[in-house]
Amino acid sequence: MRNLIFALAAAAGAAFSVSSWWGVRRLQQKHTRLAVAEAPHSAPDGPQRVAVVLNPVKLNADRAKELIQRACHSAGWDDPLFLETTVEDPGHSQARAALEYGADVVLVGGGDGTVRVAAQTLAGKDVAMGLVPLGTGNLLARNLHLDVTDLYGNIRTALFGQQRRIDTARMLVENARSGESAEHTFLVIAGMGMDAEVIGDTNDELKKAVGWLAYTEAGVRHMPGRRKRVGVALDDEPEQQRKVRSVLFANCGLVPGGIDFVPGSMIDDGVLDIVVMSPRSAIGWVAMGLKILFQHRGGLPVLDYYTARKVVMSSADPLQTQIDGDPSGLATRVTVEVEPSSLLVRVPPAG
Repeated sequence: MRNLIFALAAAAGAAFSVSSWWGVRRLQQKHTRLAVAEAPHSAPDGPQRVAVVLNPVKLNADRAKELIQRACHSAGWDDPLFLETTVEDPGHSQARAALEYGADVVLVGGGDGTVRVAAQTLAGKDVAMGLVPLGTGNLLARNLHLDVTDLYGNIRTALFGQQRRIDTARMLVENARSGESAEHTFLVIAGMGMDAEVIGDTNDELKKAVGWLAYTEAGVRHMPGRRKRVGVALDDEPEQQRKVRSVLFANCGLVPGGIDFVPGSMIDDGVLDIVVMSPRSAIGWVAMGLKILFQHRGGLPVLDYYTARKVVMSSADPLQTQIDGDPSGLATRVTVEVEPSSLLVRVPPAG
């Protein structure tokens, strides 16, 4: 009798697992990408009021300030308004002050964190954001095809380039254990699980020395570990159960090193790309890494891609989260939604 009960329980568990496996995969067919929202177009003619949200501790910050002033003077425009970030305020009040100043364009000089914080205020407004990448990853700049090594060229693009609208995304982070919650805007990739653990455990000194390669060292240390059971619900469909190491929510997919982490992902297609990673061993991690590195089209059972406008992920135990490479705390539940065509950005001329 005991064996019969055990067999029935095992069969029920297997049926539930198959149902969950199929249910999540079925959802990837729900949405197709929208057409690209708009082609780049010229910025308004005439003098512009320029505000600059600048992280003063970044390398080349002083040089960027000098070049921006010189470019505005050469164009016959008013002096730009410089608003420096602080540790206590990484750009929230500075971006609001730029809007209150009546800026036509807000240049953001700093790393991914400064860009993300400024974008959170500028999203939904008809004021362009110009990028002056001064950080380590410069993820949004790379996805907009800016040359992150060309400071002068990026300033010229930010002031005099064309402009287009791109998607942003919002992630609500909730921790049922602590009762804490917070909502963040992100522009490139957010995540929950091992990717966030790696970001939170990356050595800062090593990061200063070798840049984004420092994440590799932390990644190797975090590779051993067990998969966690999570619930995944796409576009308000019923929640499906998965065992995962990490789940990423991508607004676009180009990461440092020129690697296209999410092939086909576009920054203005109106959907998120969800990447579910569930390797059990080092072999699975290696296979997954080779597939991403060499853009192999074949499928892997440890790596799944889905598209959705909204995704809710839940876990019984709090898991680490990250937004655009910055830790965003422990969560038992995250809700991520795309905000189509919500941010106006300056880009290089087409062609």
